[in-house]
Amino acid sequence: MSYIPSELSYTNTHEWVRPEGDGVYTVGITDHAQSLLGDMVFVDLPEIDAATEAGEDCAVAESVKAASDIYAPLTGFVVAVNEELEGSPELVNSDPYGDGWLFQIKVDDENEFTDLLDADGYLDLVDESE
Repeated sequence: MSYIPSELSYTNTHEWVRPEGDGVYTVGITDHAQSLLGDMVFVDLPEIDAATEAGEDCAVAESVKAASDIYAPLTGFVVAVNEELEGSPELVNSDPYGDGWLFQIKVDDENEFTDLLDADGYLDLVDESE
């Protein structure tokens, strides 16, 4: 059973989203996603100031099993990336909701956030896929 924190929001493509205030949101991949991918060997993060479009790919997680696109959960632009992942991509596996975060987005429209899944909705999605 994957760990699904109730305070976060989720996408149907297995990204999690945490509001930080002032229209900034932190994004990562879920515990479920990292467990399916396996041991991370590289994470290709977006550039600072890169535009993001909700639902469009913006990063890549490479594991020993496969490479997987990471999709922007919200429209805006990248204001920070987790530089720790450059030397330690395994943080995505060991702490997907903490030190393994991927990037932060400053959003254009905070109403998009309300379209994301809550923890129960994401749990339903994960249960359907198993």
